[in-house]
Amino acid sequence: MFEETKKNNNEEAVIKILGKLTVKFPELDMDLQKQIMIRNIIEEVLYDYDVIPKETSIVASDITDKLKMYLAIKKLDGLSILTLKNYKREIERFAQTIIKPVNTVTTMDIRMYLSYICKDKKESTLANKIAILKSFFAWLEDEELIIKNPTKKIKSPKVGKRLRNSLTLEELELLRNACKSLREKALLEFIFATGCRLSEVKNIKIRDINWNELNLNVIGKGNKQRTVYFTVKAKIFLEKYLNNRNDNCPYLFVTTRKPHKQLGGRSIQLEINKIATRAGLNKSVYPHLLRHTFATVALNNNMPVTVIQKLMGHESVDTTMIYAELDNSTLKQEYKKLS
Repeated sequence: MFEETKKNNNEEAVIKILGKLTVKFPELDMDLQKQIMIRNIIEEVLYDYDVIPKETSIVASDITDKLKMYLAIKKLDGLSILTLKNYKREIERFAQTIIKPVNTVTTMDIRMYLSYICKDKKESTLANKIAILKSFFAWLEDEELIIKNPTKKIKSPKVGKRLRNSLTLEELELLRNACKSLREKALLEFIFATGCRLSEVKNIKIRDINWNELNLNVIGKGNKQRTVYFTVKAKIFLEKYLNNRNDNCPYLFVTTRKPHKQLGGRSIQLEINKIATRAGLNKSVYPHLLRHTFATVALNNNMPVTVIQKLMGHESVDTTMIYAELDNSTLKQEYKKLS
């Protein structure tokens, strides 16, 4: 316990020194690599020393209490359980590092914390952490729990938008041929045909499906409902799978072992990965990759981007364009039309 306290004191000293340097030399604020280099030098100098604080704050942090209210509100806003867990973990870590009342947290505290956690972190990871803190402190300000939002001056690093990978039609066919069980066939075809998210697929119940119209309503991000469609091929595989079941579980996909219950997200991921291994694909295959593939195939078949946006449940069409990039062969075909 004593050793852990000494370690925390040293880390706090490093954070404060680095924070002071970024104020004195503003150019450091935007140079992540230089911050890491300076941090390593400070840690090396303090390695054989135990930093002892002059005094201990008599006022405990109340961030954790505010966090409970914040998460309750965000849950009502429709944030997913996974997102709420990420928010909770990140803000709790902040509270454990910057131990002071929330209304006394300054921009400098935020900078020191980010300098501490940015070591060996990708810019996208840092941007996500900043976004979570900005959301939390913006809420505190809106609720008048703090007078000034200390994150307003914090700039997020620019993260380039990377193209989303998708399966080729040949790879998709190899996956189909590698399916053995009726559940595997139904699961693979259904995810690809609907473009649904993993969280949406696992929560679908049999009664949700309109077999005549080949569609169903799903609850997506932000607790928003949308209609998705599936193919005749997917319908055939689903019917074969359901007709072979002898359980009363209401969910569309269930466990193979008794008592049959809802198939979890992790189990679905493992199922898709198992199919990919069997197919001999030398790439990571996961449910969201099938969603990417659905969008890419739809776009390459001239489906309007706005329609794909609705089917996938995207807030912005820009997101759809990231998920559904035209592949090089399609670009080449379109370019040839000019000549």
